[in-house]
Amino acid sequence: MTRPDGVRRQALSDWVPIGTVEGLVGPGPFPATAAGENLVLVRSAAGLRAFEGRCPHQGALLADGEVEGTDLVCSNHRWRFDLDTGQRRGGSGCLRPCPLELRDGTVFVRPAALSAAGPPAAGLRTLADLPGPRRLPLFGNPSLLALERLHATLERWAARFGHVYRANFGPRPMIVVDDAALIQQVLRDRPETFRRLGTIEPVFRELGINGVFSAEGVDWRPLRRLTLEALAPGHLRSFYPTLRRVAERLRRRWLRAAVGRAIDLEEDFKRLTVDLTTQLAFGHDLDTLDDEGDVLQRKLEHVFPGITRRLFASVPWWRLVRLPAERRLERAVHDVLTVLRALLAETRERLATDPARAANPRNFLEAMIAARDQAGRPFSDAQVLGNAVQILLAGEDTTALTLSWAVHELCDAPDSQAAIAAEADAMLGDSTTPADFETASRLEVAGAVAQEAMRLRPVAPILIVEANRDTVLGDVAIPPGQSLCLLMRRPATSAAHFAEPGAFRPERWLREVGGRAHEPSAHMPFGSGPRICPGRSLALLEMRVTLATLYRNFTVERVGNRDRVAERFAFTMAPVGLRVRLTPRRLDFPGP
Repeated sequence: MTRPDGVRRQALSDWVPIGTVEGLVGPGPFPATAAGENLVLVRSAAGLRAFEGRCPHQGALLADGEVEGTDLVCSNHRWRFDLDTGQRRGGSGCLRPCPLELRDGTVFVRPAALSAAGPPAAGLRTLADLPGPRRLPLFGNPSLLALERLHATLERWAARFGHVYRANFGPRPMIVVDDAALIQQVLRDRPETFRRLGTIEPVFRELGINGVFSAEGVDWRPLRRLTLEALAPGHLRSFYPTLRRVAERLRRRWLRAAVGRAIDLEEDFKRLTVDLTTQLAFGHDLDTLDDEGDVLQRKLEHVFPGITRRLFASVPWWRLVRLPAERRLERAVHDVLTVLRALLAETRERLATDPARAANPRNFLEAMIAARDQAGRPFSDAQVLGNAVQILLAGEDTTALTLSWAVHELCDAPDSQAAIAAEADAMLGDSTTPADFETASRLEVAGAVAQEAMRLRPVAPILIVEANRDTVLGDVAIPPGQSLCLLMRRPATSAAHFAEPGAFRPERWLREVGGRAHEPSAHMPFGSGPRICPGRSLALLEMRVTLATLYRNFTVERVGNRDRVAERFAFTMAPVGLRVRLTPRRLDFPGP
């Protein structure tokens, strides 16, 4: 038996077995859970160590990070911790160690050492104590039935009732929160204390598209790991030639359209992101940018609105009555799954003829086929397809809508348009698109425009979660099963966190603001904590490249005035009524 220095013998009942040492090959990091505590195990020069599993910064799972030399590196914001002591490099924030012992090849930990029981809370408010809009028996707050304006209604009420208030979706009460610190607490405490809204998983499962986004608990962890590996920032450099090729394809499409007619940029951006996502995740080029037929996007556009209807329904009426919208939703999901089943069959055949490839998967689909769950079983076709659909949806909608909102805001910001065009002119030389990964990564103005667009027009303006157990949020007692709606845009558009909060000012992300409010932690477009978006690095790269390509090659003018473009919520927030005209900036650029 071996013991880390300083660990005293405790009662045997305090120690929890978490696996065998033979399963911990290499330096780690290795995930573990014991008595409800997330842990991370690493191997230093002194031996195996266990620490609390959450980064003290924003609660990311440290097992999702990597070991570099003698450091454990968090995947979210690259905080580094000494493998042996847990001390943060270059700052405060030491990881709490968890006592660890090896007994006959079995790893035991004592998670009780991490628990810090405090005095019982007193004077807490309950749901009944919270302010909120007047509600009707059974019907709750009828205003919330207008789902396309749901986010705007909740934000308006927050300005009236405060940072924490009550609203009712029919008979279902919900606590609404817009305080940045409280939102961060909820996001950090997932998936143990909070989970996604309880109706999300069954709705996705019923449609046959359950995956990493909707999964919870033990089902979520292996899927999360696979998704992180597929979308890791380290893969982006090798993927960049594909990104550039597709961006050039989009430029040629715009040249064909740039004859004075109004175009729907959102559709073009969705074609771009579908082509990129299918190549990165599935190793297949759908080439929807050059296909004017019944492309996949026209199927996908029915999915999020349909899911939103079902999530907020008081009763599952679609199981009794198939309205036309529900039939369209189910046909759309069926058609998308048909496309992906064909890709799955091709991929299985490719791996069968090249078994060595299974040991080194080249995309998400190959990794899912080669992977095994915690019981050592392969993932079923239904599991693989569910995850494939969710990655496709996330990759298509969120990035494309952010780009659309960025263009909308830039139409009223000539100085920012000039800045993004000047940066592209200076850095692209004679190229029409960024030539390499290094050039794309240095497009600071384009990156600032994307950040500012996400601050003012977040694609996910609300996030709904549910408590798994009794907890406290601020001064409010939260019982198990209680739903909470997090207003993600409100902190980022508050004068307490950003100067001129309602103004589109990309330059705020480029330089010091001289004592004026600028609190980046209140801006959470990709979420935070363990379930932060795994594709955020890819999304930011796509946005920089696309915006630089657009404004390098064209001038952009909105058709109609600003007020004709409205926000529509349907799981994500899209611009309705956005049409633009493109005019080529230089006639000597290569033609289509």
